Amino acid sequence: MKLFDVLVAFAGISLLLLAGITLRRKLRLLQALGIPEALVAGLLGLLIGPYGPWPVFPERVYAVWSQTPGVLISLVFATLFLGQRLPSPRELWRRAAGQTAFGMTLGFGQYLVGGLMVLLVLQPLFGTNPLMACLIEVGFEGGHGTAAGMGTTFSDLGLPSGEALGLAMATVGVVSAVLIGSTLVVIGRSRQWLKQRASAGEAVAEAQITAVAPSGPVGVVTIDALTVNLALAGGAVGLGVLLKEGITQTGRALGGDGTAQLLEAIPVFPLAMVGGLLVQLLLQWRRHPDLASAALQSSVGSLAMDVLITAAMASINLPMLEENWLPFLLLALAGLVWNVAVFLLLGPRVFHDHWFERSIADFGQGTGVTATGLLLLRMADPRGSSRAMESFSFKQLVFEPFLGGGLVTALAPIAVVSWGLPSFSAVALLLTAAAIGFGLWVGRRPAPLA
Repeated sequence: MKLFDVLVAFAGISLLLLAGITLRRKLRLLQALGIPEALVAGLLGLLIGPYGPWPVFPERVYAVWSQTPGVLISLVFATLFLGQRLPSPRELWRRAAGQTAFGMTLGFGQYLVGGLMVLLVLQPLFGTNPLMACLIEVGFEGGHGTAAGMGTTFSDLGLPSGEALGLAMATVGVVSAVLIGSTLVVIGRSRQWLKQRASAGEAVAEAQITAVAPSGPVGVVTIDALTVNLALAGGAVGLGVLLKEGITQTGRALGGDGTAQLLEAIPVFPLAMVGGLLVQLLLQWRRHPDLASAALQSSVGSLAMDVLITAAMASINLPMLEENWLPFLLLALAGLVWNVAVFLLLGPRVFHDHWFERSIADFGQGTGVTATGLLLLRMADPRGSSRAMESFSFKQLVFEPFLGGGLVTALAPIAVVSWGLPSFSAVALLLTAAAIGFGLWVGRRPAPLA
């Protein structure tokens, strides 16, 4: 890879992002749908890519773009816990138990639905690769970043088209989340499912987004605060790399080269998230938590995610989608049916109050991305009069280490290969049933005091 190619790739991504920003501002439909600028930029890149109708850049530039997501996704996940005020377990339980149970039901159920669809329908009819059972969770819960980050894992395990399919599933998820979610909000208003209190004193929307992660002034240092926070995120990624190496070497010592080769497929990005948690705990232990700024870490993560989405979408290998378009479509439809069913059937039984507002946020995240969940919550609760935002924010601390790009997401394809799809689906069934049971139990308990 030549330096010139990297520079051209960087310039191309920058131009695509600028074009995406301009196009989204001009087209009100894109604003109404809540389609992010990075996704617009990536779709523009796809049109001028090697498989699009108007190829512009040489293929070596797309080769650079295709390798970019695997690096940036680790940086995104490394920033999740840095700068956060980590609450006590009791506080987490009080605020996020029901929200976590609901999110876990969506996530584990997506594995269950995917496993059953592949096992009972797609394999007998189309000979579909068992690893496609993971695509719904990777695309819907994980989103574009996770789909891009899992590309190497899918390829190593025998599904070269996994990244392209995951990115396509994530795109379907974002668009479907906005369209279906908006429709649900309209239906909810007509049926009076939304029970908002009009008291101005209860408007807490914006403040509660940062209730979990207040940022303080950065301590006295001789370099720019952004540099400090980027270095902390890089250190977290480094810890993730060390953790992966340690896991691989332990597997080799205990199970031989076969086990080590399987563990090599574990991506770095969930371990980078663990590294970020360790760095934050170290800062709190050494009484220097002010070095990590939640606002700056969010900016670093957002920058990496925007570039990641644009590069990943622009470098999608479209011919790989052609081979699996019908199984892909059936999986996407099954995942959407599951998410809507959980929203309508489980939401009213899990949450003590404001069930619609609490459920719609998780529906948006579990079908599209976190930003989509917040968008739908804002549509359902424009005054912020419910406590949904606070519970949704606290839930991320429990949920993200496991699903939506966490450890379960990273290990699920390996489990499919090692256990076989029938056993994997059985485990998914048990986990889904446990999440539903936990949610119903929380729903029957007395409501926690505010």
